[in-house]
Amino acid sequence: MPTPPPPLPNSRTAPDGSAVIRVLSYNIRSMRDDTAALARVITACAPDLVLVQEAPRFFRWRKKLARLAAASGLVTLAGGATASGPALLCSLRATVERTEDVLLPLTPGLHRRGFATAVVRFGGARLGVLSCHLSLQKDERYEQGGMLLDRLAGMGVEHAIAGGDLNERPNGRTFRRLAADLQDCWATAPWGAEHTFPSADPRRRIDAILATRGVEVLGCGVPHGHPGVAESDLRAATDHLPVLAALRVPAR
Repeated sequence: MPTPPPPLPNSRTAPDGSAVIRVLSYNIRSMRDDTAALARVITACAPDLVLVQEAPRFFRWRKKLARLAAASGLVTLAGGATASGPALLCSLRATVERTEDVLLPLTPGLHRRGFATAVVRFGGARLGVLSCHLSLQKDERYEQGGMLLDRLAGMGVEHAIAGGDLNERPNGRTFRRLAADLQDCWATAPWGAEHTFPSADPRRRIDAILATRGVEVLGCGVPHGHPGVAESDLRAATDHLPVLAALRVPAR
């Protein structure tokens, strides 16, 4: 079993209005696996925001996503089928300013992609949020990386985060494009484990949380050994491992 990581900071709001938040990015494979294990993992991570990829997109998808949120002590914020898979969940600590689901240009013969986005506040901290699942095709993925950066820049906020299944390792062209403009949170403050896929035998880091430069990364990684997170649940919940980050967001 991996060595437990040091404790990750808990969520809190400081007297100056800045906020420490926990953010979880998680590809849940359309909830086709052990949904009880999935909810236990999410609950144990105590996130303020969950950036979901491969949320249910077909029959009764809203009810399925709402059940997962409720079982994890959260609410549905945005996305799902309306964003072609990415979704956002949040705790009641978040004050929601606005949400927008974005469908990206469709390449014939390939899966439609999209972004789930929102602007939220925690105390005096205001934050743009984006969940993504980028293309398996390298040229389309590179173009989507540029669209992600443009979308964050156009949200009208000083601080923003993006997270998701990038379908690419850190040395890939798209990952490097994103990390040139944003902080790769694991590289900035490694915590826990690095590799996210496949969950049964992780060998690749293709899932990430990224943040604008003004956000302080307190720790980021796969929560092996985190209190309440069972290794059996991580393997049973889905084919990806989650990425958990603690971030300090300045007051606006």
